[in-house]
Amino acid sequence: MPGSHSKYTTSRSQAGRKKPRLTSPVRRKKPGFFIRLLRHVPRWAWWIGGLAIISVYIAFFYYLFVSPYGFRWRALYGEVNYPEGFDIHGIDVSHYQGEIDWEVLRNQGTIDDCPIRFVMIKATEGATKVDENFEDNFFQAREYGFTRGAYHFYSTRSSAADQARFFIRNVKLENGDLPPVLDVEHKPKGQTTEAFKQSVLEWLQIVEKHYGVKPILYTYYKFKMENLNDSVFDQYPYWIAHYYVDSVEYQGQWKFWQHTDAGSLPGIKGPVDFNIYNGSYYDLRQLTIGSQETIGVDAYRDND
Repeated sequence: MPGSHSKYTTSRSQAGRKKPRLTSPVRRKKPGFFIRLLRHVPRWAWWIGGLAIISVYIAFFYYLFVSPYGFRWRALYGEVNYPEGFDIHGIDVSHYQGEIDWEVLRNQGTIDDCPIRFVMIKATEGATKVDENFEDNFFQAREYGFTRGAYHFYSTRSSAADQARFFIRNVKLENGDLPPVLDVEHKPKGQTTEAFKQSVLEWLQIVEKHYGVKPILYTYYKFKMENLNDSVFDQYPYWIAHYYVDSVEYQGQWKFWQHTDAGSLPGIKGPVDFNIYNGSYYDLRQLTIGSQETIGVDAYRDND
């Protein structure tokens, strides 16, 4: 019968099943002294320790990434501070500013309620690179009535002579333009300070011979004091970059001061460098090529 058969089968299976073997409990290792100590630390101590670690991290981050470049971080807070006592303002531009609306810049652009008088334009870099916006910027600056200048960014990868000749081939300065500018911000690794000074001086002398005017030397305040602090450079008009200070700390003579790299103007997308000229508008015009204070360019070009 189905019922009796099922009962019989169940009995046999139960009878043949082995009882489970009893095993001794697993012995866990006793926590070490340090772990047991941490378990007894109160919660408030954990909070204090965590805050201390965060504070150390913030201080470390500030020391490495904020403090050395504090002038740039300060641009994020509030408006640009304008140096007092200066009326002649200008800007410097390159391809980083993109396509500039020169008409808007001319009609609406003011710095500290003063018109923009001069524009420095990046021309070349090293011995092979021409700024992609140089020709248009250089042409438009004069078309819209700005006193214009052209600068060369000094490279550590090619000789000073090659860089000077490259600048000369690509930049045709005219009467009314500012003297050529050398932007030097880096010294080649492994080169002595004296050798570096000679290289910079070589660029300046080659360019001066061609254009008939003493080039303008641009660099940061600290860089000049560390690498170009020599009386031989005092004969060249100095354009100093020194951001977010009330006054220029440099004790020597200077002509231009780049006081911020975070300016904003209609007609230009993104930030732009603001500069002032240390003198009157008449003085600025006297500095240009062909003025009474500069040597005639043609006399030098005839000798090249």
